[in-house]
Amino acid sequence: MSVARRGLALLLVAAAGCWWGCSRTAEDHMKQEPVAFGTTPEGQTVMLYTLRNAAGMEATITNYGGIIVTLRVPDRNGKFDDVVLGYDSLAHYLKATPYFGALIGRYGNRIDKGRFTLEGKTYQVTANDGVNSLHGGLKGFDKVVWNAERVDTPEGQSLVLTYVSKDGEEGFPGNLTAKVVYTLKAGNELAIDFTATTDKSTVVNLTAHSYFNLAGATSGKSILDHLMMIDADRYTPVDNGLIPTGELRDVAGTPMDFRTPTPIGSRINDADPQLHLGPGGYDHNWVLNATGKALAVNARVVDETTGRVLEVLSDQPGIQFYSGNFLDGTLIGKGGVKYGFRHGFCLEPQHFPDSPNKPGFPSVVLEPGQTYTAKIAYRFSAR
Repeated sequence: MSVARRGLALLLVAAAGCWWGCSRTAEDHMKQEPVAFGTTPEGQTVMLYTLRNAAGMEATITNYGGIIVTLRVPDRNGKFDDVVLGYDSLAHYLKATPYFGALIGRYGNRIDKGRFTLEGKTYQVTANDGVNSLHGGLKGFDKVVWNAERVDTPEGQSLVLTYVSKDGEEGFPGNLTAKVVYTLKAGNELAIDFTATTDKSTVVNLTAHSYFNLAGATSGKSILDHLMMIDADRYTPVDNGLIPTGELRDVAGTPMDFRTPTPIGSRINDADPQLHLGPGGYDHNWVLNATGKALAVNARVVDETTGRVLEVLSDQPGIQFYSGNFLDGTLIGKGGVKYGFRHGFCLEPQHFPDSPNKPGFPSVVLEPGQTYTAKIAYRFSAR
């Protein structure tokens, strides 16, 4: 095919919205080339990248916020469906999104009153969640355009994203150079590897924020019947601003006990005060039993109607489980589907919320000369 015809074909693919769901053809490999996804108000071109493995699993990721736009995985009958909530266009992500599929930084989760002290100096970062800071501020890593390069590796197709967060951005100290590598592996596993360095002492907590629905992103079903296991004996209770109190509380005898597979909705409306903060439901950090340099299974979720199984692996000390409590049907997602109350769940491996203000929590301080690392993987199967 000539260069001109190749370019025309790519434009037609983009115009038709065929980044996913189109029937595969003899020239299917062309869909692995990046296609234009839109333009930011500042005039930056945003691209959409496709990763695929030999089993047919497919991930489409945009360099705007590192968002996982689609994630197509098979059910027990081999039927592929997209299992992450999101939008059909960049314009919708720019207009309103509760962090659908995005990379989160510099600091994932909440910082009390957006304030912390480091080496004797107090820093005030952007407060964008009432008086608190959430997910890096008004323009966190979820709302910047990352440099992107699609590469092939022995483990699978990868997308390498890099971004330099300038000293003082959203109030955080230090020039932080962040790198995130998405790799789609042969075993239907999407791996996410984070690294970061700084030229000044700072705090870092990077994670990913996909909303999953294993019945399908456009199924219109809630996630309350999904069976979930979280490998954690303790969690961090929160106050009415969803800031941890500092206590590590035993899950035994509480609705927070997911050590054995339990329907997400089975105890979500129990009288436990922790479930009646904000709009109600789960939005808490669990203290993982297995932490360290090796990946471990932190959580497993099963949708018995489709047979899809999601395992979340990481090397992080905690995992935030959020049950989609703020979804209320006002956001119109893929295919015109309204995302209703608890129609998606998030499992975000990370350091604990408000760690900069909690000396008893694992440290999130990054010093010059050190390298921050974190690993997350989403592994899919069917039964």
